[in-house]
Amino acid sequence: MKLGYRLLAIVVAIVSCAFASAAVAGVRAVVDKSDQQMLVYQDGALLYTWDVSTGVQWSWTPAGTFSPTWLDRHHRSHKYGNAPMPWSVFFNGGIAVHGTVPSNYGLLGQQASHGCVRLHQDNAKIFFDLVKSVGMSNTIIVVQS
Repeated sequence: MKLGYRLLAIVVAIVSCAFASAAVAGVRAVVDKSDQQMLVYQDGALLYTWDVSTGVQWSWTPAGTFSPTWLDRHHRSHKYGNAPMPWSVFFNGGIAVHGTVPSNYGLLGQQASHGCVRLHQDNAKIFFDLVKSVGMSNTIIVVQS
């Protein structure tokens, strides 16, 4: 009888862990600087493919694998004349994935930023909300050349 209770306890623990991990699905954003696109995955499934603008030659977007460090819905750049950076997901110091101003939507798909990853504001909001919902510790941002 004791063996039966132990087996039941093990099964319950395994099932509980499976449900706990499924409840918080990880987010992985892959920024491809050569294609100027960002692919967003949740729990391994591709959700979105968006055009982005990454850094120009004199101000490259850093390559690597990062975790978000902070979120700011209404951020403004202290370095670039109080420029609006809505829906900011910061991942490397002052570098963030954020919305760009509508007058720069035509630049999406080509290098145009000072190092950040710019998105259409609608897409930046979606990404911001997704990161906020799963948590920064469950989000990875990969920037590749």
